[in-house]
Amino acid sequence: MQILGGQLLLNDDGDRARIAPGFVRIEGQQITEVVEGEIPSSLDFGGPNALIAPGFIDTHLHLPQFDMIGAHGMPLLQWLSDVTFPAEQKWSNVDFARSMTRQALQQCANVGTTGICAYATVHHPSTLAALDEATMFGMRGVIGQVLMNRNAPENLCRESKQLIDEAAATIQAYPPHGRMAAAITPRFAVSCSSDLLSAAGTLASQTRAMIQTHIAETKAECELVNDLFDGVDYVNVYQQSYLLTERTVLGHGIHLSPQDRINLRDSGSVVAHCPTANSFLRSGAMDRRSLVDDGVRIALGSDIGAGYERSMVRVGRAMIETASSRGNVFPSAAQAWHQITAGNADAMGWSDSGRLAVGRPADLVVIAPDIPWTSGDVDPLAMLMFAWDDRWIKQTFLHGRKATETQS
Repeated sequence: MQILGGQLLLNDDGDRARIAPGFVRIEGQQITEVVEGEIPSSLDFGGPNALIAPGFIDTHLHLPQFDMIGAHGMPLLQWLSDVTFPAEQKWSNVDFARSMTRQALQQCANVGTTGICAYATVHHPSTLAALDEATMFGMRGVIGQVLMNRNAPENLCRESKQLIDEAAATIQAYPPHGRMAAAITPRFAVSCSSDLLSAAGTLASQTRAMIQTHIAETKAECELVNDLFDGVDYVNVYQQSYLLTERTVLGHGIHLSPQDRINLRDSGSVVAHCPTANSFLRSGAMDRRSLVDDGVRIALGSDIGAGYERSMVRVGRAMIETASSRGNVFPSAAQAWHQITAGNADAMGWSDSGRLAVGRPADLVVIAPDIPWTSGDVDPLAMLMFAWDDRWIKQTFLHGRKATETQS
């Protein structure tokens, strides 16, 4: 049994987080008590100036790209060709993939991330190794073998049947109901033929697995999809392949028409907003307000390694800054804190994540700011978000287990 106390980050007020003094008791892998209103004098972790938060959730990242952060100055398609594909070729070595997955997961835990939606590579054995490592580490989420059969280096392309057979085998080994599960992951329409996309959609329907892919990240990409699919636009390419479902997470979604947004809303699909990656590759600034107004479900992701911030707090701040740069209506800090915890969990359909609640897995973060964040005239959650320092994270718990040592 361990008791964590301080200011609790609570998600019981619509789309906004709030704080209140209190404590959380964890026993084994679960939260067994959440008490608001008092901070015990004797605590295992925390203190009056600490924040006890649900673990952060990153809904879009690439495990093979953690060691190529910072490849700046190229647009998306060139960046894939010159930097990303060479990095992913290294995953032909299973031992390399396993080691890199461990490093990436530790980096996530060190910045408070306890849930991920991650891409592996086209390599089936290495994807299984990544899922195995994530399971042993205690991470919540999904990892998918990337599906590609064209417009990529020959040694990263596979026949459609092989890819679908391997994806099906991965789902059988890591089914959708598991804490760590396999996802069906066509990279994007540019790298997948119509038959591969359709087969992926059929497999998703049969297995109820989560679907991950990219959409409308750059204008050049959208034009290429239009050419490759005989004038069919990006959203309809996926729609015709039965890939737009309530279990679908689409990275980016920058260049969407009003009709695209309506189609995404009607499908129930989720757009994973990746503000740091969008600015890094100069892809554009997503019009979050229009997606919200049109009823499109939105999540938030780091998109490592086009994204350069591992911390979901910093990604949340970038979401505010991007929206602010586009107009006068933008999320508050309280909404950003909600987004990176309960908001992302809800978008992924993870009822066991994102909130401090009895019976839920003990995926928690203990944060000890070195500033008087609760005693000034500034909104405390805004002060934390805009003054954020990763060294404030003192402990991350994954399924009740300490996943990182005290940061100095």
